Amino acid sequence: MLKIAFDPIYAHTLPPGHRFPMAKYELLPQQLMYEGTVEEENFFKTEEIDLATVLAVHDADYVKRLRALELTKREQRVTGFPHNAALIEREFKIMEGTRQCVNYALEHGVAMNIAGGTHHAFSNKGEGFCLLNDQAIAARWAIDNGLAKKVLIIDLDVHQGNGTAEIFENTPEVFTFSVHGKHNYPLKKEVSDLDIGVEDGIGDKEYLYLVEKHLDELMAQVEPDFLFYQCGVDILKTDKLGRLGVSIEGCKRRDELVFEMAKSNALPIVCSMGGGYSPQLKYIIEAHANTYRTAQHLFF
Repeated sequence: MLKIAFDPIYAHTLPPGHRFPMAKYELLPQQLMYEGTVEEENFFKTEEIDLATVLAVHDADYVKRLRALELTKREQRVTGFPHNAALIEREFKIMEGTRQCVNYALEHGVAMNIAGGTHHAFSNKGEGFCLLNDQAIAARWAIDNGLAKKVLIIDLDVHQGNGTAEIFENTPEVFTFSVHGKHNYPLKKEVSDLDIGVEDGIGDKEYLYLVEKHLDELMAQVEPDFLFYQCGVDILKTDKLGRLGVSIEGCKRRDELVFEMAKSNALPIVCSMGGGYSPQLKYIIEAHANTYRTAQHLFF
């Protein structure tokens, strides 16, 4: 069974000015159930993640200040959110969702988090709507608990996974791979194990060629035994922040390439949703829903 981390609290803890397009967190599960892709039993709720698991990745002083709502107004502006207790609770629940997905992926082949993909969170700071780094925390936990020896993080959001790159800069057990807009946020890029910066306006054919080519090469080079996939849909031509030219169909094919690779190599994969900022919410929901439809079709 496809297991998906989701808690309705996700949709109600953001400040009013930040709820679009964050409404996708509530609307996407409704769409997937309405069309029959999944049932209510596919979803699971979480409690807050164990603090020690977070501290295996994040700086203790930063986490302490985050939980105590002590970050400065400037630090909060950099994260993109004014902070409150509900927002921090939301973040810790999202982290636990991705951690639990590790076990579900080992059991079923794939597991997904409606939220997460918080790849702009560094070890000691947050930015870009990311406070803690869910895939980094889950990858570290999987390795520390003997569930994985070599992790490949596939980040196909339009923005570089700069926080993830910084966290695993000197970690040979984790290979970070990011395909992102060369001229997009963040202005200062970190150094992933493999960065592919693409030009503005890139279309389906060239984009998909690059993704498939490098995925094939990484399977042979890295020899991972566990995958994480950051599947932001801000690569769409319709996205107001993305600047690329990928279609809905191209975005779906991207997901197929990743999931087909995971299944054909018998590699467990955990997928977190990432960004999507098209002015019309229907494009965001459709592109994200395709990711879940593809996983359900290929694995179950």
